[in-house]
Formats: sequence, C-alpha cells, structure tokens
Amino acid sequence: MQKYIIDANLPYYFSLWNKDNYQHVINIDPNMKDSEIWKYAKENNLTIVTKDADFSDRILLNNPPPSVIHIKLGNMKMKDFHNAIDTIWNDVLAMSSEYKLVRVYKDKIEGIG
Repeated sequence: MQKYIIDANLPYYFSLWNKDNYQHVINIDPNMKDSEIWKYAKENNLTIVTKDADFSDRILLNNPPPSVIHIKLGNMKMKDFHNAIDTIWNDVLAMSSEYKLVRVYKDKIEGIG
C-alpha cells in the first residue's frame, strides 16, 4: 500500500487523508523545511502531496522515491477544495502509482515521468 505525506500547506482536517497510510507534516514536525520533508519522504518511501511548486520542480530532476502529487487548484473555499479533491482522488492515486509527478488541475490530471 502506497503511503503519503501531506505538506503543511494543505488542510489538516480532511477526512480523505485521515487514514493510516497518510501522515501530515504537522504531526511529524510543523517546522519541517522542504529539504527535510523531501529527505523524510525519500527515507520512508512516501509520496509528497503538496501545493508547493518546489517539490514539483525537484522531482523533475530526480527519480523516486519520493514521488510527488502537486495540487494546482488555485485559491478556493475549503468546501470547494474538499469536493474537488474527493471527486478525483482515486484517479490521482492511480496515476501516482505510474508516474513520478502527478499535477492536479481544475480541469485535468497530468502524469509526468
């Protein structure tokens, strides 16, 4: 079963990510820097779920682990964010098992590498 680390820039209280195979950065160390998150994810074979383009850029120059799911939905109300992610999350996870980077947009999901 694939495991995920949720970046601090994403909602902490989200039932979709309230499962054993998800860890939120806040529960590990709320002060983790991007380089520390990357190292932790690499050492623990985790996929990073983030809104931060730095992880997306970094995976293009590296090989997994970690893999990256980059959520690029822009600013939206929390309810709209939850609805959007909940609707497509299974497709995102399926793509994540095949690609080192998955970018999630409002109108499409894109797999790279």
